[in-house]
Amino acid sequence: MGTYPDLPSYILDTGEDLQKLIDKEPLRFFGQAVLDKYGHSNLPFLPKVLSIAKALPLQLHPNKEMAAKLHKEDPSNFTDPNHKPEIALALGDFEAFCGFKPLQDIHSLLQLSPLKQFLHSTNAQFNNTDLREVVRKMLTADDATIKTAVEELEKLDTKDFGKANHIPKLIPRLASQYDKTDPGILVALITMNFLELKAGDCISIPADGIHAYLSGDIIECMARSNNVLNTGFCPKAERNSVDLFCKCLTFSPHSAEECMLQPEVYSGCTEGNTKIFRPPMNEFNLLAMELQKGGSEAISAIGGPAIAIATKGSAQMHAGENVYNVEEGSIWFIGNGTAISLKSQSGLKFYIAYADSTT
Repeated sequence: MGTYPDLPSYILDTGEDLQKLIDKEPLRFFGQAVLDKYGHSNLPFLPKVLSIAKALPLQLHPNKEMAAKLHKEDPSNFTDPNHKPEIALALGDFEAFCGFKPLQDIHSLLQLSPLKQFLHSTNAQFNNTDLREVVRKMLTADDATIKTAVEELEKLDTKDFGKANHIPKLIPRLASQYDKTDPGILVALITMNFLELKAGDCISIPADGIHAYLSGDIIECMARSNNVLNTGFCPKAERNSVDLFCKCLTFSPHSAEECMLQPEVYSGCTEGNTKIFRPPMNEFNLLAMELQKGGSEAISAIGGPAIAIATKGSAQMHAGENVYNVEEGSIWFIGNGTAISLKSQSGLKFYIAYADSTT
């Protein structure tokens, strides 16, 4: 949803491209603060709804400096010069690999016989440099090496994995989705945090943050970019340079707890039925509204543009003198300075992503 050129949104009544509508009156729809902050009238965030049936590619999104360089050198594959920090809000049960485990946990797993070959050094103090080389070795290993390591791990007892007892359960599942030769299996299971989220849980992924979504339905929102580097859980032809991937790696978050983004009750609502998720990148926020049958909520005017989607239920929405029927799956553009109120007879789940005007 939004105005990214790959898949822009259109006004339902007129068929007009949303970005063209915004460009006619950017001050009206964005407000001066947002225009000043970003220096343009392109919608600065990109919300999505994802329904994940099998592991999405093991990936990261290059930071601004690297994105600008890649866009200049290869604009057909890197279609913009921006970074892509993102958040993922679970609509139900959601599984994901996100960020790296604590270093000591990774080092402990690398002592398992099938994995010792990937250790960069025998130093007792395992650090981020060592981890980078472990990831590189896993991603550059030949098919036979990966397959043998995966099969040997399958033979181990669950207790051999310590607190990472999810590993033996996930090996056959990931192997069936792709292949035992896919290096993403080792990188994800051995080095990354495995998260099992419930509805309403949210994770935050910085630029250059390694991640792979495994299953579930989510609201995803990111900075305005579509740049990605893939190295696993995908065919070889779709994998990017391992050297580039490892060069871009960042090492935060470094635990499951650090991945989580905690909500607050939104101060701009009247009934307390709306929570706000504020990611650290300070480019967009996400509101999550949940109304019970007969419930209502009012949201004060937001200082910037917003896009909203209803994922469940229905409601009547008032905006100024206008009244709209909100139905499941309907998507709304809300311009700067527009207060809204909703009342639902059936119950409603409503999500609003908006540009943050603060600097």
